[in-house]
Amino acid sequence: MSINAIQLIQSAMTDGVVRQLAGRFGLPPDATQKVLATTAPALIAGLMHKGATLDGARSLFATILSPEVNGHIAEQLPHLVGSTNGVSQLEMAGRQLLERALDRRVDALSDEVASQTGVPAHATHAMTGIVGATLLGLLKRHCHEGQGNAGQLPTLLGHQLPVIAPYLNDRLMATLGLSGLGAFAGNILAQLKAVSSHIDHPTPAAKPVVDALSNVHVPVDAVVREERHSHTWLWWLLAVVAAVLAFLFLRGCQSQQSVGRADGHGRSEAAITIQPASAPVQASVAVLAASDAAVLASAASALTPASSASGASDAQQPAAAPAPTQDSQLSFTVDAAGKPTLTATVGSEAEKTQLMDELTKRLGQYNFVPNITVDPATKPADWLVHFDGLLPLLSLPGAEVKVVGTHIELSGTAADKKLGLLDELKSLLGTSYQIGSFDLAHAVADANENFRGAIKSLLTPDSPCVTADVVKVLNLQVINFASASAHVPASAVEDLNQSARVLNACARNGKTARLEVAGYSDNVGGEQANLQLSKQRAEAVRAYLVKTGVPAKSLMAQGYGQARPVASNDTASGRFANRRIEFVAQ
Repeated sequence: MSINAIQLIQSAMTDGVVRQLAGRFGLPPDATQKVLATTAPALIAGLMHKGATLDGARSLFATILSPEVNGHIAEQLPHLVGSTNGVSQLEMAGRQLLERALDRRVDALSDEVASQTGVPAHATHAMTGIVGATLLGLLKRHCHEGQGNAGQLPTLLGHQLPVIAPYLNDRLMATLGLSGLGAFAGNILAQLKAVSSHIDHPTPAAKPVVDALSNVHVPVDAVVREERHSHTWLWWLLAVVAAVLAFLFLRGCQSQQSVGRADGHGRSEAAITIQPASAPVQASVAVLAASDAAVLASAASALTPASSASGASDAQQPAAAPAPTQDSQLSFTVDAAGKPTLTATVGSEAEKTQLMDELTKRLGQYNFVPNITVDPATKPADWLVHFDGLLPLLSLPGAEVKVVGTHIELSGTAADKKLGLLDELKSLLGTSYQIGSFDLAHAVADANENFRGAIKSLLTPDSPCVTADVVKVLNLQVINFASASAHVPASAVEDLNQSARVLNACARNGKTARLEVAGYSDNVGGEQANLQLSKQRAEAVRAYLVKTGVPAKSLMAQGYGQARPVASNDTASGRFANRRIEFVAQ
């Protein structure tokens, strides 16, 4: 009854489902993915804690098999999240089921996820319910298909520890009423094992041979039969041969796996957005079943070599995959304890595995929090070859690093000139990489220069005043408010005056641009405080434009706080991009 629950959730919550959820909550897909990658492991840890007592394991098993849990949720998710009503029902059902399964409300967990991901709390509360409903539904389906029982549930949950541990931290554990991560990881497996040994494990009835073979697809022309003659003995013979071949095949696979491990090429199972270095051990029964199916299929095809050869010759060659177009990316920030949180996009599972292996080997299995995505449109990650050069930064408290292709940007303590890390990287990586540190004043100056060059085209007498074009140019300017201030800075006055000239000219020509002035913040500070400050800043910009003659009725102001980030808040440049005033056509 062994599974990788994170992998099952990832299979159910496809990229399409994630995009649908992101649209529902007004978030970028990567922010939505980050919430899922933080919430699911924490919920599994909560289930493990519940299953670590006899009564808890029985109660949890009963909840999973209850009628309220949807065992077909994996197939229905795209439809359910396709409507506002479906999302609301899924959220409500999931939260109620989680409260029953965990014997506690999950609001504290949702709030902590919001704090750690920078996503608004209303979205993390909803997605916690959705993830919970999905997780319990997948467990129910697996229990039914594998004829699982309450005694096997603690063992199944124990297998999840290596997968979820990299995502957990003490703050998440506390919201579930659990001890610190170290104590949890050190004790939970023994507790689950003890519970499993004290619960009866009824043996399911043996499956008839005919039923076992009914799921194996054998081509109609694979066996030549005489009509109206019974060959029951032939089917028994095939079953015996298949069992022998399966045994030999399994032993061959195990030998190959042993050789692979000796060569240091271990593979790990996929997770929502990362690839843990050590995956749960799969049940030998599942492996044997897979092997049997493969051997039977091979044996059946071997009986008709001529037809197989003909089919192979007629098969069309698959179309060539499009060439990768986007650069690989890596960003990480290191907390005060020296534990890095990494976000990366690479082009293949092999690169993902390589990165996870390097992190595990250098830092230890539980000493980093990864969030790694595979996108075939991504170019090869050349920085993987030079990963040793980034290792000193991965354990430096307060360090922030962003790598995009061959561009590397340092911020936080990584950019401290006294440490000399910038020069060390340049010396190590050479001229093939462009390495620098984030400079706020330089970023503002560059933005101002771009804006002043672009707005000239809108100030000509024959400008058509197309609202979309006006918005595009206005959004090039940067209004760099002082920390915690809503006063329009002197550095932005000239650009705002130019913006007012364009808007006034359009209004005089009868082409008034009706705009929303939207304020946004990074994730530093409290959510409510950021929401209020972003609104005050938007109102300050609107008031300044109105004071310079722009029709008041053509502008409205609204604050959105930490919502809809346009970049990762892990680095100084990302937070700078997220602290913005954005003009939106109404």
